[in-house]
Amino acid sequence: MMKSVVVDKIASITQAAGLSRELRISTDIPSEEGVIIVVEILTNKSTYNTLELTSGRMAKLGKGDIVVGALGHRKALFGYSGHVPTALKAGDVIQMLNIGGVLGICDSVNPDKGTPFDCRVLGVVLQFPYLGERIGVPARAGYRNLDYGAALDTRGVPVVALAGTCMEAGKTAAACSIVSRMRHRGLVVDAFKATGVSLRRDILAMADAGARNTMIFTDLGVITTTPQTGPALTRTMLTELAAGKPDVIVFELGDGMMGTYGVDSILSCDDIKRSLTGVVLSANDPVAAWGGVKMLRERFGIEPCVVTGPATDNAVGVDIIRQQMNVAAFNALSAGAALGDHIIEAVGLHAKPVEALAG
Repeated sequence: MMKSVVVDKIASITQAAGLSRELRISTDIPSEEGVIIVVEILTNKSTYNTLELTSGRMAKLGKGDIVVGALGHRKALFGYSGHVPTALKAGDVIQMLNIGGVLGICDSVNPDKGTPFDCRVLGVVLQFPYLGERIGVPARAGYRNLDYGAALDTRGVPVVALAGTCMEAGKTAAACSIVSRMRHRGLVVDAFKATGVSLRRDILAMADAGARNTMIFTDLGVITTTPQTGPALTRTMLTELAAGKPDVIVFELGDGMMGTYGVDSILSCDDIKRSLTGVVLSANDPVAAWGGVKMLRERFGIEPCVVTGPATDNAVGVDIIRQQMNVAAFNALSAGAALGDHIIEAVGLHAKPVEALAG
């Protein structure tokens, strides 16, 4: 059965679909990752209670809101864990698994985030691709589908990757500091996020910092990355951005190197490793920094060019990392320019001299 519905909020996860507030929906719902559905919010929350809209703004959610999101799974250390149900029908109750609009059955709750929003399923969003015909097909996230056989061609463009010991280890803050300094030094920077759960906030921050072009895995129809999708996503986005001939590409590997989102599978691929001109490690504390450096060196055969993150919040952590790990260390927030300059030099970029820009 097809009917019309007017929605209150459209989650950023659906951006590629270009949806309006008035939608046609069906109760014949394919329960598959990436399928776009409409739900009614059934509860109120005082924490973790916002939704990232297609505009990039954050909007507060409340009981009674009619919201558009997409089905997906999540396995986050500091967030909710959940899965896509095997079957779904109108009236079923599912949960909002992240602030980007991922919807599924919650399996595990993080106390800091409270219980997730309960959502009553209203139907699947229909799109009408056949000109002149009223044949609706279920809408899905992404501008196009991921090609698992995608080739990698960086066209000689230097590539800087940011890996973390855990989620919330300061990767995005570091990426933004690096991008900003590179732009100030006269370089054209493109950026993307290779792994994680769909949320555009990080690539929006990189764009605000000065990245010319940005991408995220959601653009390729992937809601939550896995070891199976991670390498193909990385190859695809590296190749696509390199075709635009930037001076450098900066990309973030969301979550940690021991997470479930495929960071380790990416760092294990020989062709991807060969394309990495520099790898930045973000670590929460000195022990995490030590373990992260050891893991990069021994498991992946990668020598990090610098360590950043909360482990470098003061001189004590910086000194420990430099002395005990023999790796450069800079704090992205208090020494962002020095971090950027170090990476520019480490990867051999021919940036314009700072003095010339100042003049």
